[in-house]
Order: sequence, then C-alpha cells, then structure tokens
Amino acid sequence: MIQRVTVPGLFPPPVYSHASVVEAGTRLAFLAGSVPLDAEGKLVGEGDPVRQAEQVIANLTEQLRAVGSGLEQVLSTDVYVVSTETAALSAVWDVVEASGLSTGPHSSTLLGVSCLGYPGQLVEITATAAVPDTGRP
Repeated sequence: MIQRVTVPGLFPPPVYSHASVVEAGTRLAFLAGSVPLDAEGKLVGEGDPVRQAEQVIANLTEQLRAVGSGLEQVLSTDVYVVSTETAALSAVWDVVEASGLSTGPHSSTLLGVSCLGYPGQLVEITATAAVPDTGRP
C-alpha cells in the first residue's frame, strides 16, 4: 500500500507530494537514471530538453515494466536538467506531468545541473517504485 502525504503546515506542492510511505513488506525497485538514448545507444533529441524528456519517460516506462511495476507505482524521482533557466526546467516538468508519472502524486525533486553523463545529454530521471505482488517479473 502506498500513502502519499502532503503536509498541511508546508507550502502545498503543485503536482507532487511531500512524502510517500510504503507499508512494510512491499517490494521496492530502485532504478538507475533513465537517459535519452535509444536502443542502439544514440542520443535522442539533441539540443531539445523536451524531446529528451519524452525519451527518458519512455525508457523509464520500460525499466519499470521490466521489474513488474509502472509509472503509477513510482514513489519518488529526481529529475535532472542541464540548464540554469527555470523555463527549461518547467518545460521538462510539463513532460513529466503529462506522462502520468506525477499521478499519485509522487515525491520529486527537480534540479538544474551543469552536465550529465553522456555527450549532449540534457535530461535524466532516477526513480524509486513499488512493485505490486501481481507485478513479479
């Protein structure tokens, strides 16, 4: 069981929760950062953080499916965007929100960073998700 908590005494977050609580005994998946590479290892959306975010979400969806989970079971994410501009961060967050990943809503941190691991990479998302008993791979 997942309990999403928004703390009444804190500023209400727009589309995420302050915390997620998982009942003891629930299986958890800790996913490596999802990156904007296709199956052949080629960068998707060079120079375009929105297109890269879409590829990252698609890859994250596949990671989750492989462990028997899904976007709706994500508890927490860290969203990294190579930018110092809040508009770029907001554009990437719009992709996250449209994907259904923020359904719940989950706990998340959105960060502007100076660089990521692959040449030309602008977006990466790490995630922790619950794996339902029915979702055992």
